[in-house]
Amino acid sequence: MPLPLSGLRVLDLTRILSGPFCTMKLGDMGAEVIKIEQPGKGDDTRTWGPPFIKGESAYFLSVNRNKKSVTVDLKSDEGKTIIRKLLRRSDVLVENFRAGVMGKLKLDYNVARKINPRLIYCSISGYGQTSSRSHQPSYDLIVQGESGLMDLTGFPDGPPTKAGISLADVNAGNLAFEGILIGLLQRQKTARGQYVDISLLDGLVSLFTYQSQIALSSHHAVTRKGNLHPTITPYETYRTKDGYINVAVGSESLWQSFCLAIGMRELLRDTRFASNARRVENRRALETILVPMLKRKSSRVWKRIFKAADVPVGMIHSVSNALNFNPLRERGMVVEVRHPSIGTIRTVANPIKLGSRKAVRFLPPPILGQHTTSVLQDLGYSTKKIKRLKRMGVI
Repeated sequence: MPLPLSGLRVLDLTRILSGPFCTMKLGDMGAEVIKIEQPGKGDDTRTWGPPFIKGESAYFLSVNRNKKSVTVDLKSDEGKTIIRKLLRRSDVLVENFRAGVMGKLKLDYNVARKINPRLIYCSISGYGQTSSRSHQPSYDLIVQGESGLMDLTGFPDGPPTKAGISLADVNAGNLAFEGILIGLLQRQKTARGQYVDISLLDGLVSLFTYQSQIALSSHHAVTRKGNLHPTITPYETYRTKDGYINVAVGSESLWQSFCLAIGMRELLRDTRFASNARRVENRRALETILVPMLKRKSSRVWKRIFKAADVPVGMIHSVSNALNFNPLRERGMVVEVRHPSIGTIRTVANPIKLGSRKAVRFLPPPILGQHTTSVLQDLGYSTKKIKRLKRMGVI
């Protein structure tokens, strides 16, 4: 069976993380992704490191599989001509420049839809296309602070802390992927294209769910609580005799199982802890009991005890250990691809699992400009013309 997005062509004018993450997912599902890069330089992340693997940036490798690399100078007239020719043959365009840049290049949506009325055109930016700050530069770190996420992350007596991953960027990439698929579905009904406007700030705030609802609907302060959950307990990280574990008691039946597992049936009779709401109200009193008690046994012993009682429990892995975690291996979440200059590399697979085991594909991230000649030949450029464009620095 063909892959779900086979037959679709994506013109990828993105760089760094949010856009490349989106277009990689489109490529995983079968779309032909043509990544446009600056001649001689390429995507900024090609130079972000160390680490480099045989000259290739680990950062770049992480989000650019299943793509063709074509080098084009977008500021040159000949370069714009190449992009317009690709536009006519594309189903999707994705860009993540600062708002207004595509307009200056005369490649914005109003121009693109005249060239190709069926085009799904997706813009990803820090503040969206309609904000008073649309034209200001922004990065993941900036948005993590402005959204309130950093004020929520870390311990009460510590400084604001960013997430350990580029959450604003990756989430925006996921939202762009969703928006493009919605646009393609609508196109089936209308035969017309669509503009998709994704903001890193919008997207990150949309993830706050109960935290933002608490702030909007109550007088409770939304503040840093370390590993404590604001509305559930016990649902946090506990120190053990030799490390840490996470325990998630998310229902009253689990509370009963938890108390029996730790050998403290008397907690079930304590009115201070008779319901989750009462436990949250009396969190400090509960912690004075649980914290010293959980330090008596090792993490592995507690894991065995809680697992036997069907209480959700988990170890805290390093990233390296997590990538070798049995559930991930059993799900095929680490795959091998053959890179043209590095050789075999391992990479994290697409998490979307469809019925067919061949519902995704994994081709290696491209070398800079690897597919320039073949893509231009497909557009009708002669060998002589391609050589001239190279001499001119257009490609």
